[in-house]
Amino acid sequence: MNRKPFIAAFITASIFLLSCGGNPSQAPAGNTPPPVTETAKAADDTKGVGKFTNVELTHPLDDKMIKQGEGIYDLKCSSCHKLSTEKLVGPGWKGVTDRRKPEWIMNFATNTDEMLDKDANAKALLEVCMVRMPNQNLKDDEARSIVEFMRKNDGKN
Repeated sequence: MNRKPFIAAFITASIFLLSCGGNPSQAPAGNTPPPVTETAKAADDTKGVGKFTNVELTHPLDDKMIKQGEGIYDLKCSSCHKLSTEKLVGPGWKGVTDRRKPEWIMNFATNTDEMLDKDANAKALLEVCMVRMPNQNLKDDEARSIVEFMRKNDGKN
């Protein structure tokens, strides 16, 4: 049996694996991301990254939007999110409207990839969940209906 192909593959794999490690202190200059300032954190914490900067909430809750939001949840969200605080694939939805502004929720629902790349809170969720939320291609009114459904789930009036 000719062992040369196996030895060559082993050496190649070893070199590859060893090159992936390395000493972080030897990283080339300029590859370090800039530190996140408190101002940048505060901006991330409020409304997220996207076009929604002012969402007008309804009082009382809008039953039509709730029904649409529930349908979207059943179709696109329930396989990864529970309506409780329990994490499934993604975080549970209970209390989300107390933790996040409606603008943040809508920006995350409609601008998922950019939020996961740029928003501090979205990045933190990604570290916990370890799975990128797929872009569900929600329309603006669908995202707004999701917010209304979340508000109802959180016991808002």
